[in-house]
Amino acid sequence: MVRRPLAKSLVMKRALVQITLLYVAGILLGEFLNMPLAALLLLSFGCAGAAFLFRKWRLIFLSVLVFLTGWSNNAFHLNIISPYDLRIEFGEKPELGIFQGRLVATPKEKLFVWDEEETWRSVAELEVTACEQKGMWRPAFGTVFVSTPDRLASNIFKGQIVEVTGVISPPRGPLAEGLFDYRTYLRRQGMYFQLKAGSPSDWALVDTGQTHPLSDRFIAWTKKVLSVGLPEDDTTHLLWTLVLDWKAVFTDEAEEPFMRAGTYHIFAVDGLRIVIVAGIVLGLLRLLRVPREVCGLIIIPLIWFYTGVTDWPPSAIRASIMMTVVVGSWVLRRPSDAINSLFAAAFIILLWEPQQLFQAGFQLSFFVVLCIVLLFPVMERLRNKLMKTDPFLPDELRPGWRRHLDIPVRYMIDMLISSWAAWIGSIPLAAYYFHLFTPVSTPANVLVVPLTFLTLISCLLSLLFWWVPPLVSIFNQSSWFLMKTITGLSQWSVKWPATFCYVSTPSLLTIVVFYLFLLTLHTEWFWKSKRKLPFIAVLAVAAIVWFGYELREHQFTRIHVLPLSGGHAVFVDTPKSTDQLLIYCGNEAAAEFVVKPFLRAHGVNRLPRFILSHGDLRYIGGAQIISTNFFPEEFFTSPVRARSSAYRQFVESQKNTKHIVNSIGAGEKCGAWSVLYPSAADHFPQADDNAMVLKGQFGPMRILLCSDLAREGQRALLARGKDLEAEVVVSGLPRQGEPLSGELLSAIKPKLILMPDAESPATERASAKLRERLAAAGQNVLYGHERGAALIEADSHGYRVITIKQVPDR
Repeated sequence: MVRRPLAKSLVMKRALVQITLLYVAGILLGEFLNMPLAALLLLSFGCAGAAFLFRKWRLIFLSVLVFLTGWSNNAFHLNIISPYDLRIEFGEKPELGIFQGRLVATPKEKLFVWDEEETWRSVAELEVTACEQKGMWRPAFGTVFVSTPDRLASNIFKGQIVEVTGVISPPRGPLAEGLFDYRTYLRRQGMYFQLKAGSPSDWALVDTGQTHPLSDRFIAWTKKVLSVGLPEDDTTHLLWTLVLDWKAVFTDEAEEPFMRAGTYHIFAVDGLRIVIVAGIVLGLLRLLRVPREVCGLIIIPLIWFYTGVTDWPPSAIRASIMMTVVVGSWVLRRPSDAINSLFAAAFIILLWEPQQLFQAGFQLSFFVVLCIVLLFPVMERLRNKLMKTDPFLPDELRPGWRRHLDIPVRYMIDMLISSWAAWIGSIPLAAYYFHLFTPVSTPANVLVVPLTFLTLISCLLSLLFWWVPPLVSIFNQSSWFLMKTITGLSQWSVKWPATFCYVSTPSLLTIVVFYLFLLTLHTEWFWKSKRKLPFIAVLAVAAIVWFGYELREHQFTRIHVLPLSGGHAVFVDTPKSTDQLLIYCGNEAAAEFVVKPFLRAHGVNRLPRFILSHGDLRYIGGAQIISTNFFPEEFFTSPVRARSSAYRQFVESQKNTKHIVNSIGAGEKCGAWSVLYPSAADHFPQADDNAMVLKGQFGPMRILLCSDLAREGQRALLARGKDLEAEVVVSGLPRQGEPLSGELLSAIKPKLILMPDAESPATERASAKLRERLAAAGQNVLYGHERGAALIEADSHGYRVITIKQVPDR
């Protein structure tokens, strides 16, 4: 008598929630426990048979079957099935070859701007069917990510059979902790290799009889229509991005204000866009008194067509599934459940591609919508209480201005609630993937979202009246003005005080605990439940575990050593953020594309201290970029006059600002670091002989930073008679000679050497002679070109060294 209601409630009340959670649990277990696909299928068939034979235990067996389905589907997508799989044919070593296959989608172009120079790059996904090496063709199976400098010919598009000549290798992993993991990103999409073509001439068409697909022709036509009467400027390009998800010229500089304001989501084909498009069409159809059945027959195919022409992004698929359910329920006059619809959409997407579970777009779209659905009713009731009127007072007797304000005030409050709920739902994931915390997101979206709605209406009207050019021009100019306003509002909002900040990557435990508290304490079922004690106990245990974990993590001093194309940088992250220190920064490109995103990923908004060791541009060439983005409070420079004019000009420019510039030499200190070399009396003609040498101690670990100290500088350092002993020594490669002479190593007596060299050019890589000498001396050396960045974690009990394992730099 007890089991039947329980089983009924589990199956009938939001059944898709339980099914999806079981399916997701199977996917997650499959990530950590790899089992043969045949064994999983055998278990699945066994559960299906048991569910058919044993009616009493059918619900349990069906639940296990759903769980095994998720596990099996994930294994099917990850395991090697074909004997011609590219993972069998190729390894970590780059290899040259010719690859034939079908283009999954039309190649995408991307504009890059660096040092006022524009360059283009084309990327594509190729389903490989055959490859040729050394004149021998053989079958092959797998999808590769193809990158090509410059723009490809316009006659290369989706569905064609092509041959591409290039170098194939696994994608590059992250250079350091917190940086974008390109290898994992592509692996989640089923691509384990990247094919690098040298130029567009390395592409050859095999099948030339096809025509451009409908989606390409639609995009080209839409861009043409939306350009009528407009200049081809950044605002027009943003209109194309808004309508078509076309991001070819959407550079990092253009993205930044929208990211910081939390309004970047308007350029993704997500639920907001699908709702707006469906709402516009539905409003027009109902205005024309079209029956709801016909409305459904028009709207549902239309939103799926729109999803298709924008290349089937997961967020759009999820939104289209939900909208199909909602519109279908409205047409059939049946109630729909938003949470059930959301989980149904998630289940269908994960059934099609289980690896979507680990992608940022899927996670953000799912949790944002879930939080809106769960939190909006709670806040809506609060709004109704605040706006409640006297029930005994007829509406006609209320002041007219109050009655007229009811609708706009309710609309603005609803917009505020929706924006707030979406922001709350995105906080941990935005911090994890983009390292941003954006309190300005809520007020900014209250302004931007309605303008986006109006912009899309104007663009849609342009497309509907494409055959009347004067009218199209008017609508386009309206859209252009609205987009200009949206851009201005996003740029203006980030100038408000305390509008955004960069935060360090939260742990997975932090994310889980955040959503556990949010979805428990801000939903109705918790407060209406008569058995709150078990939930409170779970929350309390989760809070204690999280607090203990975070307390432990904040006891470490972390020293990051980043290899930077011949130079390197050292970032010291201490338990007290005011003691953070950056030593060196690499050249301009390294500072812009490695050090800047690395510091942001570690939550650095203002840098307390910045050491410029010597005048080698490989080490300090990007100092201006660091100064502009992180506003160091104190600069520390060498007492030796540098021959580099760029170094001297930068130091002088900082002296003319509010920044503190200190010159420190041998015998002086910078926080926990002691300067061992050079002194003001030292002066060698070669910059590397004047490189600053620092020594620090953290718990029982002593560490020596030698920069790229050359031979004469090493002799001068030894002549000082200083205590050089250290457990860890970090040394780059000087331009002339070798680092770490035998005499210097004897004085240091290191247990570990970190040498952040580069794979290319060969002059920036540790030579075979140097490696043989260090190996013969019995030294334990970790080379940057093999192991990437190194992280040293130290506390009062000891230390450990962690490296980012990656394939060699290309």
